[in-house]
Amino acid sequence: MSDVTLQNFEPEVIEASRQAPVLVDFWAPWCGPCRTLGPMLEKLEAEADGQWKLVKVNVDENQELAGHFGVRSIPHVVAIADGQAVDQFTGVLPESGLREFLSRLTPDPAQLALQEARTLAAAGDRQAAGDAFRSALALDPGSDAARFAYISFLLDGNALAEAEAEFGNLSAQAAQDDAYAALLTRVDAMKGVADLPDEQTLADRVAADPHDLPARLDLARLLIARQQYEPALEQLLAIVRADRGFEEDIGRKTMLSVFDMLADQPDVVSRWRRQLSTSLN
Repeated sequence: MSDVTLQNFEPEVIEASRQAPVLVDFWAPWCGPCRTLGPMLEKLEAEADGQWKLVKVNVDENQELAGHFGVRSIPHVVAIADGQAVDQFTGVLPESGLREFLSRLTPDPAQLALQEARTLAAAGDRQAAGDAFRSALALDPGSDAARFAYISFLLDGNALAEAEAEFGNLSAQAAQDDAYAALLTRVDAMKGVADLPDEQTLADRVAADPHDLPARLDLARLLIARQQYEPALEQLLAIVRADRGFEEDIGRKTMLSVFDMLADQPDVVSRWRRQLSTSLN
């Protein structure tokens, strides 16, 4: 906790808030409720261990600052993050209320680790990304979203056995998530690649007989395993158009799973959804 005035407000609050949220406690020595709130905030700041910072502004000595933030009664607390006021309250909150207020400001460590993992994976640093994924899951073992992301990461690295093992760590509800079916489709495609003919052989079969739906399906699975999703969708759509009943509507069902794999490319998904919808009507 530190005292702040107009002279040091910029470095102590605005600049500091770019590193971690800053709580500005507007108070005065004569304010009884301020003497209740202040120690509570100081206790929580000590517990936070640097996740956020507390500063105090004496309104009697810093009326310009108080006016700038529209302080009309005290205690009044303003939360600053990335240089901007993002939340505030007036009066004394119970400790549970203060914790809830702070929870909206401080990032979840598990989410931070997951974000770092995705950033590292996108940058191609697979070793560090793997460590970050495992850290995220250690912090929040029950997060199906984080585990889905980790399974996808493992599949990207052809770590099929490890990816399959992670399915056993998902919650009972995970199977209801669209991402679950999408990942299973990838796993099945990758497992079956070794037993499939090569791509050219399958393409030749399709060219020779466009109604060779088993060849189209095998080609689509091969392409999915290689993450060549749009060429795979082309083969699957041809199956839908030729025979909805083929292998219990496998063409449409697999297309839906591929759409989930392409969730980060909404324009691509939208284009292929339109084509699928037109084929079904």
